[in-house]
Amino acid sequence: MVQIKRVGVIGAGQMGTGIAHVAALGGYEVLLHDVSRERIDAGLETVKRNLSRQVVRGMIDQSAMDAALQHITPAEELQQVGGADLAIEAATEDEQVKKTIFKALGPHLGPKTLLASNTSSISITRLASATDRPEKFIGLHFMNPAPIMKLVEIIRGIATDAETYDTAVAFAQSLGKSTANSEDFPAFIVNRILVPMINEAIYTLYEGVGTVEAIDTAMRLGANHPMGPLELGDFIGLDTVLSIMNVLYDGLSDSKYRPCPLLVKYVEAGWLGRKAGRGFYDYRGETPVPTR
Repeated sequence: MVQIKRVGVIGAGQMGTGIAHVAALGGYEVLLHDVSRERIDAGLETVKRNLSRQVVRGMIDQSAMDAALQHITPAEELQQVGGADLAIEAATEDEQVKKTIFKALGPHLGPKTLLASNTSSISITRLASATDRPEKFIGLHFMNPAPIMKLVEIIRGIATDAETYDTAVAFAQSLGKSTANSEDFPAFIVNRILVPMINEAIYTLYEGVGTVEAIDTAMRLGANHPMGPLELGDFIGLDTVLSIMNVLYDGLSDSKYRPCPLLVKYVEAGWLGRKAGRGFYDYRGETPVPTR
């Protein structure tokens, strides 16, 4: 297997910072890239804040936090990521954005560099086709929040070779994660099941079957879910929920995956959930309040 020592993470948002966090804690050298130094610095602050929370909760000690922060280096230029042994793309859930990143990164890659996408729904085979090394390309889908969630979905494209797969599994497990293998179908396993449930909860709201509060309470107490589906949609980001539903609807051509019109309306309004301050709940006050 390829020996992974240095990991490049492209995207310093919610998922990218989470992946950088766990990789640095795992002892890997991490190069964190985004489109501007401001975004990288904001991502580094997020990592520092989340590591501090782990120290306060007794999950790690201060020396582990300090070492992890020393392992992360800002990479202002994309070509710097080309020096990594494994480059993980964690940009927005948009196929063209991801392909553009991989095409731009390609000329700077070492001959043995492995490529991975943290996509939660998009075909690994199609993404790999935008690179010069589809046999060294794999899906590494970390769950959100990556420092807490124990699962990484491993998705092989049609050309992914055995060595790349074995290296990816070993890497994920070295971070203390469990792995689940998924075939390269739209939304893989977790989101193939989870996101249509959220979409159905939005239909339940849209059709007036229940209010936001009633639907979330029903699923928390009636199905023992830790978070109601509308609250979970806000946590994931309603734009991401819509993107995954569109991937399912387009990829499987089944009407049961049609995005709810109310979901579309919320995204068009910019009410994307927690990150935007409003979604199915309004987060701008001390306590979240349902918006419907």
